[in-house]
Amino acid sequence: MFNLHASKAMSLKNDVLSGFTVALALVPEAVAFAFVAGVEPLVGLYAAFMVGLITSIFGGRPGMISGATGAMAVVMVSLVALHGVEYLFATVVLTGVIQILAGIFKLGKFIRLVPHPVMLGFVNGLAIVIFLAQLGQFKVTNDAGVLVWMQGNQLLTMAGLIALTMAIIHFLPKLTKAVPSSLVAIVVVTVLVQSLGLDARTVVDFVRDMTNNPSATIAGGLPQFSIPNVPFNLETLKIILPFAFVLAAIGLIESLLTLTLIDELTGTRGKGNKECIAQGASNTVNGFFGAMGGCAMIGQSMINVNSGGRGRASGITAALALLGFILFASNLIEQIPLAALVGVMFIVVIGTFEWSSFRIMKRIPKSDAFVIILVSGVTVATDLAIAVIVGVIVSALVFAWEHAKHVVVNKVTNEEGSTVYEVNGPLFFGSIANFLEQFDVINDANDVVIEFKNSRVVDHSAIEAIDTLAERYLAQGKKLHLKHLSNDCKELLDKAGDLVEVNVIEDPDYPVATDKLG
Repeated sequence: MFNLHASKAMSLKNDVLSGFTVALALVPEAVAFAFVAGVEPLVGLYAAFMVGLITSIFGGRPGMISGATGAMAVVMVSLVALHGVEYLFATVVLTGVIQILAGIFKLGKFIRLVPHPVMLGFVNGLAIVIFLAQLGQFKVTNDAGVLVWMQGNQLLTMAGLIALTMAIIHFLPKLTKAVPSSLVAIVVVTVLVQSLGLDARTVVDFVRDMTNNPSATIAGGLPQFSIPNVPFNLETLKIILPFAFVLAAIGLIESLLTLTLIDELTGTRGKGNKECIAQGASNTVNGFFGAMGGCAMIGQSMINVNSGGRGRASGITAALALLGFILFASNLIEQIPLAALVGVMFIVVIGTFEWSSFRIMKRIPKSDAFVIILVSGVTVATDLAIAVIVGVIVSALVFAWEHAKHVVVNKVTNEEGSTVYEVNGPLFFGSIANFLEQFDVINDANDVVIEFKNSRVVDHSAIEAIDTLAERYLAQGKKLHLKHLSNDCKELLDKAGDLVEVNVIEDPDYPVATDKLG
């Protein structure tokens, strides 16, 4: 029923091995994000399993990895603190419903409106966020139960193991690509630490530090179905609805941008609307099985792609392997040194950051360079969704400002003695002031023609400008004609009323783009 590979060239072996590598990296991430959200580690681990499995099977982007994410966790923490974890589960259910509706109504196509400078800022900011997140692994709990920075031999050991991990990942593919270099690096470093008895923090140390529980573990059973224990009334809806909309927006923006990035890396094209529905379905299921929900994870997706994972089997393997760790192999996984996982993530940071953006800064418009820096900074300071929204708004304002100066009106007199104005450039809210200034109402002939062959009436502000112009000519007892308007423009202008006499000679066809791929 489902294609496990995006193309015939892909290997099931690579997908499976890459999936195991991703699963190993998912464990500390899921635990950390659960801690950020203020819930138990298993709530984050179950989310990583269920979101990852459902989106891998039904999603629109084979090879993309989803799970519990920090961007959503920072929104959840206040909800959990104020109302408890059951309200979180109810919110996650509603979040999923909203995301499903977004997919059904094909809202995923709007990700195409994100300009390239915003994408560059997004990946650069995300690389910085991933890097900063790894710095927390350099902290240990002291005798007073407080997290402090590593020092002395422990710090040197950590740094050395990270360097070894990165070296294996970098150089092994030059010798063989039979197995993912990230998986080999994790195994080698783990064996080295265990056999030599090195003083290195492991996954279980991280879990216990995060929970402040010396007996904490990632071991657990299967997630259990449970309807969120909240009152089913309007008051509950008022509490969870604002959080649900924010979580849905963050999840979809991060997922669709990650989808776009994976598209570029693999030279294929995913289906945004299908991914919206899959993300929504996974979050709805999460809420009914006591998990915190999630979305696409760019770091783990990069690990997967770089390790050779391209098909659906890679994400399915990662999810099932993570469940296997929870059920059967928690003792083994807990012994993996954090240094190995940090080394893998540092390689992801290097591969994610668009180093070419430094080189092109002087070659692109200053506004685009500003947007790149702005989105990167806002991503680090707040979250990805806000950064992308800010970047799109700034880019749109810059575009409007630049095109507002491009409306030029040429005045001539035709053989009949009528005054003819030829408009060049789009007529919209940003250009109407310049447009109106170029008409000489008092000195024009009694019959005035505005030629729109090289222009376009874009919005309601443009209609109001034409209406204003018509009133001025009417006050002088003069008649106004509009020529060469497109059909959609005529429909808009009909609302201007009898003040505007539309005299269309030709009807250029301006087809409206539709989304047939989602």
